[in-house]
Amino acid sequence: MSDSLVEIIGWAGACMILLAYFLVSTGRAKSDSKLYQWLNVFGAIGFVINGLSNKAYPVAGLNVVWCLIGIVTLVKIHSGRMKKSDRE
Repeated sequence: MSDSLVEIIGWAGACMILLAYFLVSTGRAKSDSKLYQWLNVFGAIGFVINGLSNKAYPVAGLNVVWCLIGIVTLVKIHSGRMKKSDRE
């Protein structure tokens, strides 16, 4: 993968995570919304790709976990297993 593409993917990931944070912080999205979780999952994937390519393994590792948290949350939302107490 070219260096330019890796940088674009990394910046796109950063923008998605920042957008997710902005939406939740301004009350335009809830932390249990699919939009918020998908933005975090795809943003984390962008950071994983960028981190691995740049040998920034702590960044990549953190974002693998970040992505997994988002995926687990999306599964819970989709299956209806997310309790109200989990969302507060």
